[in-house]
This record gives sequence, structure tokens and C-alpha cells, in this order.
Amino acid sequence: MSKTASKTASKTKPIMIVSGVAAAAVLLGVVSYTATKPASPGASGSSSAAEVSVDPSAGVYAELEAYARRDPADKLALGRADAPVVLIEYADFKCGYCGKFARDTEPALVKKYVGNGALRIEWRNFPIFGEESEAAARASWAAGQQGRFWEFHKAAYAEGAKEKGFGKDRLAALAKEAGVPDAARFAKDADGKAAREAVGKDQEQGYALGATSTPSFLINGRPIAGAQPLETFTEAIEAAAKTASSKGKQ
Repeated sequence: MSKTASKTASKTKPIMIVSGVAAAAVLLGVVSYTATKPASPGASGSSSAAEVSVDPSAGVYAELEAYARRDPADKLALGRADAPVVLIEYADFKCGYCGKFARDTEPALVKKYVGNGALRIEWRNFPIFGEESEAAARASWAAGQQGRFWEFHKAAYAEGAKEKGFGKDRLAALAKEAGVPDAARFAKDADGKAAREAVGKDQEQGYALGATSTPSFLINGRPIAGAQPLETFTEAIEAAAKTASSKGKQ
């Protein structure tokens, strides 16, 4: 998990979350995390490791639930718009830990919770690693306009994909791999005003939340930082579902 140089001066930085609902913006420090040095050569598993510390006092902030769009027409979302739990992910396609989450954790969440209607996943493009990150974000949006966002997401986060870069030709190849039917439209959309505005809207939301690293998550108003173990997400999702069920019975 990496930090933006322009936003972070040290290896440990609190994520500050600004309420977008309260009349007066409320600044909340809810999560801190530390990135460690890459693992030694030859070590098993990922080539780098992250130690993520979730503040035990951080809970659920009802005002943050409003960040879920629940738009049935959202092409960068997966699951029912009226699902009791919404997981929002702020991520960058050049982020190694985002890729780890996409490969190791997200498929299990989709299988266990999205399929039965319990969970909705909403993607937010949060490119923080420069021009290629921005280009990949716009390309993912463009793929989504042809109904192939999640296929593009899978291709872009495949093992070793980010090491090949996200230049124009590479993005076109990923779109083809993802099954995007109209390559000319994809190229036009990826470089168009609408894509830039959509990515910019997601970025603004992420920065308003104070996110400086990827991936960052909200689960029904509960912030979670980093590619945490599967159990962290399942516990948060099930707790959120239980709360939502209780509210529904009132």
C-alpha cells in the first residue's frame, strides 16, 4: 500500500474523513496505517508487505453511508442497488495492494454476498500514481460504458499486469482482453470529457474523505484501510447486514 508523496510526509498518516452530509463539515480521524519495506527476495507471497492498523475506536459513521450512490444505472457497480450493505472501494489500477484485494479477496466477497443480494460493490476511480493511473481510470470507465468494466478490472489487476504499464496500446489490449466490443468507441470515450469528469468526481470524493492511500473502503459508513484479510471484510459486512436488518424491523 503506497502513499502519495504530495499528500504524505511520513510513513504513518491518519485518514481523515470529512462528512459530506452534516451541515458543518466534521473532520474525523478514524484509521492509520503503515507501509513496510518490500519483502526480501525469494520470500513467498507478495513482493511487498503492508502492516495495516485499524483504530479500534473507529466504528460506523451514519453520515458516511450517504457516499453510496445506489444508482441502478451505475456501470461501475456490482450487485443490487437496494442491497442492505454497500462496499465502496477507492482504488488505483497501478496499486499493488488493490490488485491483491481484487485477486484474493473480492472474488470471495462477490461469491458469498453479491450473488445472494446481500452486498453491492461500488467502484471509485482514485488514481494517485500519475498519468498512467489517470489513463487506466478513464479506460476502465470507457469499458464500463460498453458493459465491460468488471472484465477490464479483472484484466488490469491480473498478476503482472501493472508491470506492463498502462500506455495507450496496452490499454487497448486490455480492452480487447476484456471483450469490449467497439474498440474505436472505447478509445474515443477513454480520452473524452465525460471520462475525465467521471474520474474527477470520484477523485474529489476520495480526497474529501482524506484518503491518501489505496485501497480505501467504506462499508455502510465504516472506514477500512488497505488490503485487509478476507475475515476483516466478512465481519464488517455481516455486522452491517445485521444492523440493516434491525433497522428494517423497527
